[in-house]
Amino acid sequence: MSEAAIKRPRELPYELQVGWRYLRAARGGSDNGFISFISAVAMLGIALGVAALIVVLSVMNGFSKEVRDRMLSVIAHVQIFDANGGALPDWQATAARVGQHPGVTAVAPFVAMQALLGRGEELRPALLRGIDPAAEAGVSELAKSLQSSVLGKLVPGRNEVVLGAELARKLGAAAGQRVTLVVPNVARPGGAPRLLPLTVAATFEAGHYEYDSTMALMLIGDARALFGLAGPTGLQLQLADRDRAGEVGDILARELGPAIFVSDWTRTNRQWFESVQIQKRMLFLILALIVAVAAFNLVSMLVMTVTDKQSDIAILRTLGATPRSIMGIFMVQGAASGFIGTLAGLLLGLLLAFNVGSLVPAIERLLGTTLLPANVYLISHMPSDPRGGDIIPIVIISLLLSFIATLYPSWRASRVQPAQALRHE
Repeated sequence: MSEAAIKRPRELPYELQVGWRYLRAARGGSDNGFISFISAVAMLGIALGVAALIVVLSVMNGFSKEVRDRMLSVIAHVQIFDANGGALPDWQATAARVGQHPGVTAVAPFVAMQALLGRGEELRPALLRGIDPAAEAGVSELAKSLQSSVLGKLVPGRNEVVLGAELARKLGAAAGQRVTLVVPNVARPGGAPRLLPLTVAATFEAGHYEYDSTMALMLIGDARALFGLAGPTGLQLQLADRDRAGEVGDILARELGPAIFVSDWTRTNRQWFESVQIQKRMLFLILALIVAVAAFNLVSMLVMTVTDKQSDIAILRTLGATPRSIMGIFMVQGAASGFIGTLAGLLLGLLLAFNVGSLVPAIERLLGTTLLPANVYLISHMPSDPRGGDIIPIVIISLLLSFIATLYPSWRASRVQPAQALRHE
């Protein structure tokens, strides 16, 4: 075998080897224990900052997704109303027309009125919705799940109502008991409101505090009779793609004309969704600053390492190392510290993000408190939804900040003069 055929294994550049050796010395106990401490603190700070970012953004994503899904289990993707607030004129023709739109999969009429429900001395605001259970099941996941067990108990002509669980609890009403519906006197404006007795047929729980505490369902025929309406006040539409609700709503609004008002779920709850996105962006910026502070701890660590290793730098320069190589050595040390901290933070953040649903109840039991009151945050448990679109930028930013933090100390190391460094040895 010829000598040319024998290939020696390719060795790593000595900058990488020396930089990695310095990092191991700083982590494993260098002669200067304070440098080891600062190195550990820098990596721990980066890890905790990255983990905090991943967990917080995952919880924000999960919170938004959970509330949105529960909201859409109760309300339809698109709703159509009379622009004057009364009953829809010729609603059957309107329903047939919008039902032919290629994006619409189901249409259901409804009656919606704001009212008061009372029992004894308790009086609570409520959104009374008159529905057709069979048609409603096509546009609402809640109605579909309640169709046989709860809505099937409603008997036409009996003025029976199904109350949200929280609303029923506040009224102290159970199935079979009477509640009083308080509505304005349309026949005599300014006169005393009408008091109409209703029978509670059952209760339901949507898992969304706003609806559980305000919504009351009854048959659409009974609701129309109570309010003296000639037809439903609106139509609910289910779409094949809920993310196209705004687009489909705009198309229908143009087709139906100014006499019809069209709304979709993104507009109905626009302020809430926008506030969540603003909070998410602000939290990202705040926690990114924490990562930045932790990353720039690397500056302190590298400056002290450069001071501690001046004799080593002088010897390497004497042996022929260029300033660029010296700079590369310390950049490798700092970048590797940032990489280890970022990787540790990524693993810790994902571990917490995927298990936050079980960790929070344990913390609540330990502290004896509720971290997520349902009447404030709409849901009662801590959801989490880690997304690559959030995690990848976090990792890139952390690595980039760590790299930037290495530039100045590494440049200082490359400017060390061998004669001056060895003079005091």
